[in-house]
Amino acid sequence: MENGSMDIGVIGMGVMGSNLAFNMAEHGFQVAGWNRTNDMTEAAEKRNPPANFHAFYDLEKFIGSLKKPRRVFVMIAAGAPVDWAIDTLVPLLHKGDIILDGGNSFYGDTRRRHDMLAKKGICYFGVGVSGGEKGARKGPAIMPGGDRDAYESVRPILEGIAARAGGEPCCTYIGEDGAGHYVKMVHNGIEYADMQLIAETYLILKHVGRLSNKCISEIFHEWNGGELHSYLIGITADIFAEEDEKTGKAFVDIIVDRAGQKGTGRWTSIEALTRGVDLSMISAACNARVLSNLTEERAHAGTVMAAPAASEETVDEDFIEAVRRSLYTAKIVAYAQGFSLYRAAKEAFGWSLDFGKIASIFRAGCIIQADFLQRITDAYEREPNLKNLMFDAFFLSSINRNEGSLRRIVQLGVQHGVPIPAFSAAMQYIDAFRSPQLGANLIQAQRDYFGAHTFERMDQAGSFHHTWQEHYEK
Repeated sequence: MENGSMDIGVIGMGVMGSNLAFNMAEHGFQVAGWNRTNDMTEAAEKRNPPANFHAFYDLEKFIGSLKKPRRVFVMIAAGAPVDWAIDTLVPLLHKGDIILDGGNSFYGDTRRRHDMLAKKGICYFGVGVSGGEKGARKGPAIMPGGDRDAYESVRPILEGIAARAGGEPCCTYIGEDGAGHYVKMVHNGIEYADMQLIAETYLILKHVGRLSNKCISEIFHEWNGGELHSYLIGITADIFAEEDEKTGKAFVDIIVDRAGQKGTGRWTSIEALTRGVDLSMISAACNARVLSNLTEERAHAGTVMAAPAASEETVDEDFIEAVRRSLYTAKIVAYAQGFSLYRAAKEAFGWSLDFGKIASIFRAGCIIQADFLQRITDAYEREPNLKNLMFDAFFLSSINRNEGSLRRIVQLGVQHGVPIPAFSAAMQYIDAFRSPQLGANLIQAQRDYFGAHTFERMDQAGSFHHTWQEHYEK
């Protein structure tokens, strides 16, 4: 099986790489697998792989087994390992061959690698892959970015292994050079916000509503049957129903209150500052994870900082419905912010991003998969140049209908001392958008006073500087 008979080669036989390779093989493609260390390849072979999967232990034989143009899918850790893989592969490849990077690479690195390889005649795709271990095996959401003409060579494989929503593959050509990894990066940022909102919903139900984990599980299960139907809501209902066999306690209660992050949410937040886009909810979610790791400081603060007096809240159907409406409304804001960043990137890099298609490939396979995403696709089909998702008629009516519930829940969180940074950021984003004044006029006056940065007047065109008088002694 070494004479150009393999449809694609996968480098990286870890959990994600091997599962993607098996997925490809099960869809009728002949797949070669190789890993830098033999142990991972051996482990993959012992997992009863599909017949179309073929393990290789020699890199040159691995490359020699591929049909031309050769297609090599690299599924390894982002950063230096990807550069190592490229440097190792380039001497073995020819003009027209294709390298696909399926890891969580930073989009700037992808753009650099794309341009560098283009000079050698090698096509490079940054491929965002979402769905975790199960998605990789059964069908992930896939976000390929690179040369449009070369996409036809990889399209049958990528779209063949992708998840399906409404009969359509959750994979589409995203755009040029780093567009695929950019879209995946922001997808992960939205995921951070979505998860943080769900966590804050849990805190409201538990510490304001004083509901049991079993009751919260039932609430989430019910919500998952309505407009909040999504992968994250579904697994959250399962989590609250899980018990620890050793202690008999709810499993969520024995997990340390400390969350990790791999960096894509942080990249998204930094990128938003660079592009001048308000991504306050994603930043709040990142900061919440950072703060969660300050376990000693938090424990000390709990003993020395005053907390609001405990008070009873009436927990009825109206309260639970207000929480649900708040979650749905804040979710709209999170996506509005994320898609605003997509819009800014499209303008900055000249990418051919189709926002409706991006939303459509998130409907299945990925972590943020939800019925809600069809509404976003519909919104951009109605108005492709929509400046902000909140201005779509459907989402605008939802915000106006549910704004009171969100405001009520934010107030309850503050009154009870429950940390809800993402909910608060959503409320502030809505208030800032609809407010006729944000205080920026005063800030410009201050900037002009101390730095002569000038300002604009409401009654005249142009830029002005004022000689400010000192009315009080400094």
